[in-house]
Amino acid sequence: MSELVYGLITGIIFGFLLQKGRVIRYDKQIGALRLIDLTIVKFMLSSILIAMVGVYILKDLGIAKLSIKTTILGGNIVGGLLFGIGWGLFGYCPGTAVGALGEGRWDVVWGLLGMLAGAAIYAEAFPFMKRTVLTWGNYGKITLPQIFGVNHWVVILILWILVIIMFWGIEKKKL
Repeated sequence: MSELVYGLITGIIFGFLLQKGRVIRYDKQIGALRLIDLTIVKFMLSSILIAMVGVYILKDLGIAKLSIKTTILGGNIVGGLLFGIGWGLFGYCPGTAVGALGEGRWDVVWGLLGMLAGAAIYAEAFPFMKRTVLTWGNYGKITLPQIFGVNHWVVILILWILVIIMFWGIEKKKL
């Protein structure tokens, strides 16, 4: 089976889970941004934890190979700010916007068109950014296990424990 088919299948499953978890609802998005409803935070952290285990099992079995991207603080900070501003103005992140469109919410079309325009602007600005922003704080291809000098399963276990404690606190505060 080709990689595109795997991508399509996992995309459909992820979209289904987004819809079932109700995280593509506008009120959940705004609640997350206002830190009064952390459903999306819990959904995403759960997804990350499960994916982390799955990816490293596949890596350890030799089925998958990791492609570590370079850590560049300039790009991460600027990209994170743009993502956050866009999410705040639009009320959806890219994945939930596509999910909302799939549910028939046509108001997201304008935001999706804005994302495409932003991607085109980025493509045009890339040569300039490659010489400037994308050189600021270049740490190379690093991972947390490399930084701490431990096996990746140690980091995964610690992250699981921290997230479970965080979930407990979120539930205690009824967020």
